Amino acid sequence: MRKIENHIPAICSIALLAACSTPQQLAASKEVAQEIQVPPERVICGPMPLPDTDIDELDIPGGSLAERSVHFDFDSYIVGEDGKQVARNHAAYLVKNKRTVLIQGNTDERGGSEYNLALGQKRAEAVRKTMAALGVPEGRMEAVSQGEEQTAAEGHDEQAWSKNRRADIVYKAR
Repeated sequence: MRKIENHIPAICSIALLAACSTPQQLAASKEVAQEIQVPPERVICGPMPLPDTDIDELDIPGGSLAERSVHFDFDSYIVGEDGKQVARNHAAYLVKNKRTVLIQGNTDERGGSEYNLALGQKRAEAVRKTMAALGVPEGRMEAVSQGEEQTAAEGHDEQAWSKNRRADIVYKAR
C-alpha cells in the first residue's frame, strides 16, 4: 500500500480541480483518488485554508523594508529620491506598528573627526525629519551620529566612500 504522504501533491491537485469543476471532472477526480487509495474523508473539496502566520514585514528578505540605509552625496545631508522611498517605507511601517527606531548618521573617512560627527548628526536628523513629516511621532525616533566610525565598506575609494555616507534605520527591541 502506498503511503498517503507520497500523494499529497496529487491530492491537492484533485481538491483544486474538484473545487471548480464540472460534475464529470468531479467524478474523474474521485476515480483518481480511489486509484491512489486515498480514504474518502481525506479528499478535500473546496479551497484549502492558508496557514495563519504572523510574519513581521521587517523579516521578509528582499521586501520593502529590507533596505534600511539612506545614502547621501558627498558633503551633503539632503535626502534624495532613493532615500525618500526608504523613509516612506519605514514610516508607513512605524505608523502601523508602533515601533521605535534609532537613526544613525554616518560619514566616509574624509574630513576631520569633529566635522564628520556634525555631518553624521545632520544626516540622521534629515532622515528623522523626513519620517516625522510622513506621520511618525517624534518620540519614537532618535537621531545620533556615528561619524566615520561605523563603516559599511572598507576601502579608500569612491565605491567604499559612497556606501559609508548613509543614515541607518535601526529598530529597537520590542
